[in-house]
Amino acid sequence: MKIYLSEDVLTAARKRIAWLFDEFPQVVVCFSGGKDSCVVLNLTLEEAERRGRLPVPVMWIDQEAEWQATVDYVQTVMEDSRVQPLWFQMPMRLFNATSAEEPWLWCWNPEDEARWMRQKWPQAVTENPTDTDRFAELFPALIRHYYPNTPVATIGGVRAEESPARAMGVTMQATYKWATWGTISDRKRGHYNFYPIYDWGYRDVWKAIHSNGWTYCDIYNKMYQYGYHVQDMRVSNLHHETATKHLRFLQEIEPATWNRLVYRLRGINTVKHLQQVALEPVKTLPPMFATWAEYRDHLLKYLITDDDKREGFARKFAKLDVKYARMRSQERRHKAEIGSILANDFEFTKLGNWEASPVVATWRKYDRGDQIPLKHLQTNPYING
Repeated sequence: MKIYLSEDVLTAARKRIAWLFDEFPQVVVCFSGGKDSCVVLNLTLEEAERRGRLPVPVMWIDQEAEWQATVDYVQTVMEDSRVQPLWFQMPMRLFNATSAEEPWLWCWNPEDEARWMRQKWPQAVTENPTDTDRFAELFPALIRHYYPNTPVATIGGVRAEESPARAMGVTMQATYKWATWGTISDRKRGHYNFYPIYDWGYRDVWKAIHSNGWTYCDIYNKMYQYGYHVQDMRVSNLHHETATKHLRFLQEIEPATWNRLVYRLRGINTVKHLQQVALEPVKTLPPMFATWAEYRDHLLKYLITDDDKREGFARKFAKLDVKYARMRSQERRHKAEIGSILANDFEFTKLGNWEASPVVATWRKYDRGDQIPLKHLQTNPYING
């Protein structure tokens, strides 16, 4: 349930950021180059300047296979005198959704220097000072490295509108004092992540950017010209399971980036040409299969070539088979599992979003015997079939 306040979201975000400066001796912006990061960066810089706490540390983990427009925008930010640049171009591994044969991109691997997407920024941090090479684990690890004994508030541009999982993550419970719009990174050290624009819509984001004249990544303009839906625009790495649709237009929008990426990573060219059918949700059951579960198992057997990953998928599906055995419309779940296979999503991001969706969450409450509003009972396909 949403509770609407009397103040606008921009005012609320400014108050939240001011409160973080009251509470924490160190504030760090985790930056992606995207529109949401643009907003939290500028709001944070405004508050820091008002308090005389410039420069603000700004952290960007460069995933190498980035839009060139994103790189150019980030460089503009990092060269701002109000910013303490923490631009990381260090070896790490990222999931590659475009190929089962090359499921990882080893970013900035010194052995692949001749194939790097581009040369490194002269002031970049090029050695990994942490004990992890996984992208999702790097942000908290880096904060622990740079601020081992200092309470830190890291500010990011996560918004609840973007996915059910994010909505649940920033609204379910308080993580620091009264604030729900954050996560605990390291309670002992006093490290927390906060998302002060968590309740913004994408229209609020663009209104704030244009009303304040803030500079933003130019790739959004090009995506808009090519007909992208506003909510589908991503500026992060180009081989992520949620970004592969961009490969359809990459060759036209940034041909030099396209040429380097095809040379750098397997699967890119194939997905570009098969995008309409390769990774989109399957709508019709092929006639040679009796059920969607049978089709799922066939794809798992023949598409996932790595034995360990195939076993991981099988274990996940078996767990879901038990957990949702009493659910109606099982084919809907099987379609979600098929989508996970087609995207080689062995980290189960897509299935995590499916489980966090409102209709599935409502089914779990129903299955536990919780009281459910009548309108939800009548419209939920997992309850009524």
